[in-house]
Formats: sequence, structure tokens, C-alpha cells
Amino acid sequence: MTIRPASDRSLLVSFGDQISPGARRQVLRLTHSLEGLRPIRNLHPAFTSVLVEFDPRLTRQAEIEDLIREKTLGQAGCAEQDMLETARQVEIPVRYGGEFGPDLEEVARHAGLTATRVVELHASAEYLVYFLGFATFFVYLGGLPAEIATPRLAAPRRHVPAGSVGIAGSQTGIYPMASPGGWRIVGRTDLRLLDLQAVPPPLVRLGDRVRFVPVAEVRS
Repeated sequence: MTIRPASDRSLLVSFGDQISPGARRQVLRLTHSLEGLRPIRNLHPAFTSVLVEFDPRLTRQAEIEDLIREKTLGQAGCAEQDMLETARQVEIPVRYGGEFGPDLEEVARHAGLTATRVVELHASAEYLVYFLGFATFFVYLGGLPAEIATPRLAAPRRHVPAGSVGIAGSQTGIYPMASPGGWRIVGRTDLRLLDLQAVPPPLVRLGDRVRFVPVAEVRS
């Protein structure tokens, strides 16, 4: 673990530079153990790091660094047990191909596979929610089968519909709302990933496990 200043009111805590289940567990442990503590303003977990924002009027940077080390070393076991108890299995129904997945055929060509096989592989994996970000509650998932990893678009689309499921490199993700985006769109879900009236609002949360379930035939 390394800790370095990111600003006068934030610290970046990193657990290496390789995306892995081990780094993910450490990110989750630290995030969980710091949630709700008074000096902490916001937490921004990513694949292998956590940005910790604090109120410099209430505490000094050195004190936050000591708190991070204390929580990392002293409460890791309890935090991991809590995460195991709260982690959920979430199934996401997806319509693949056609108007719902305009890039499915291109992903298939890049992989040297049929579109049907791409869907089988995409839906066969169990994904981990590594973090939510970029847009509000955009879902970043680890665990994409290597056979269908595909570079993102050379130029992003101006409009990607809400619920779109995309591939970018070795990641897959879900757009919670309509927005510009450069991921390869292979399908779309009708589920509302972000319901501001729900408690808690997002359908999926950090640390959940996700499976995609095809709900229609692959459409070319």
C-alpha cells in the first residue's frame, strides 16, 4: 500500500497498479472501514486505489494517513467479513445485438468468433463490481473473458442509451443513463440501474457479483 497527497484535502491510497481480486479486496476493505467517519468527506474507490477526501478544517493530512494505516491493519478481517455478508448476486437481463447491441458483430469479427459465441462467453462469466464512476453509477465490471476483449471505439458516440452494456479492452460495463461513450455496445438491459427514489438508489453496489442473462435471440 502506498499513500500520497492528491491535493490539500485528499490522499490517494494505492494497492499496486495491476487489476486483480487481491487489489479489489483491499480497496473494498479500506472503503468499508472509512465509511461514515467524521473527518472523511468522500471516498472514491477505483480498480486498485481509493481517493480519500477529508475536511482540512477538522484534521491534518498526517492524521488521516495514520487513520488509513490503522484501519488497513487493524480492521481488515472485520471489514472483509462485513463485505461478504452484504455482497449480493445480481442478474441483469440483456437483449444482445441489433438495435440494442450495434457493436456486437464488430466484437465478433475482432475476436474471430460468431456473434452467438460472443454472447455465450459474455453471459457465461461472473463479474465483480470493481467500482462505480465516470458517470453517476456507471458500473465497471471485472471478469470479462479474454477471448472477447475489444478496444473501445476510435471516436465516442454522442449518445449511448441508458442500460447499454459495453466492452472496452478487458472490461465490461453498464451505462446507467444516456450519455456520450466510446465503449463497444453489445446489448441493453431494461432494468433501471439508478432509481433516485430507492434506498439505496443504485441497483448494483461496490463488491456485488453480476451475471448477464440473455433474454432474446442474438440479433444481427
